[in-house]
Amino acid sequence: MPSQISVSHLSKFYEVHQKEPGFLGSLRAFFRRRYQTVRAVDDISFEIGEGEVVGFLGPNGAGKTTTLKVLSGLLYPTSGDITVCGFRSFDRQNEFLRQITLVMGQKNQLIWDLPALESFEVNRAIYEIPRGDYQAVLKELTDLLELEPVLGKQVRKLSLGERMKCELAAALLHRPRVLFLDEPTIGLDVTMQARVREFLAEYNRRHGATILLTSHYMADVVALCKRIFVIDRGHLVYDGELDALVERVSPFKYVRIVTQRPLDAASLARFGEVRSVDSFEATLIVPRDRTSAVAAQLFQSFPIEDVTIEDPDVEEIIGRIFTEKILSQ
Repeated sequence: MPSQISVSHLSKFYEVHQKEPGFLGSLRAFFRRRYQTVRAVDDISFEIGEGEVVGFLGPNGAGKTTTLKVLSGLLYPTSGDITVCGFRSFDRQNEFLRQITLVMGQKNQLIWDLPALESFEVNRAIYEIPRGDYQAVLKELTDLLELEPVLGKQVRKLSLGERMKCELAAALLHRPRVLFLDEPTIGLDVTMQARVREFLAEYNRRHGATILLTSHYMADVVALCKRIFVIDRGHLVYDGELDALVERVSPFKYVRIVTQRPLDAASLARFGEVRSVDSFEATLIVPRDRTSAVAAQLFQSFPIEDVTIEDPDVEEIIGRIFTEKILSQ
């Protein structure tokens, strides 16, 4: 699979002014400023193939948005080599800009007091999209995102979910080959999040677009991404499949049982670590390679009505990575 995005030893550092509190602190800063170097992105490298959908995970301030801004050409890197669609992103050539888009869930590109359709027309003019191509793409996006009822409304009168769908449509009118999506479902309700995920999956399937997605909603990542990057304090600490990360970070599963008689922790302790006991229900933490054997032993020892074997939630796993610094060790 040819690389659509290639990043080699990318770094982005900032000099941030440090000031002591109060009037004296302001006075000292006026005559002698002190600066601290913030390593927002620190020597990261990766390759993304054409048509891949990759999740980009990390806590707030880890460097995700900075990386997307460098890849899209909004920021110049401190060091490193970056190519996207065969172009150096920070050169911002017109041909490069025609092949990418950046959608930020907390930023608006639509004109607030105009209907979304008029903002679409502005984008058509900016990208010099032929009228016939524009109409065809607009119809496809309108159908996929169910935009027909809202195209004529002022943007400021749209709900958050309606506005986000219009933002996506505006960003895709020029049919980009690479999508940089920074929290595209932030603030949306569960139903709207699911619709946006379905749209992105279908768009990727139809057009083979390469997608790099950041999200704090793990449902977005699980639904769309087989491969993920994990970044922490500017360092890329994981690049690989989501399933492999789950096995690496959580080498156990949960065995949940429901029985016909009350349970107690003491009688369950020999089968695994007891996570919870509530009368007729209990959850055990069991090593992955022993789950089947433990389930069989439980059936022999208790009047089991139901048993389920589950992986930990991805939210729980990612939370452990950052709170316990598992991948950084």
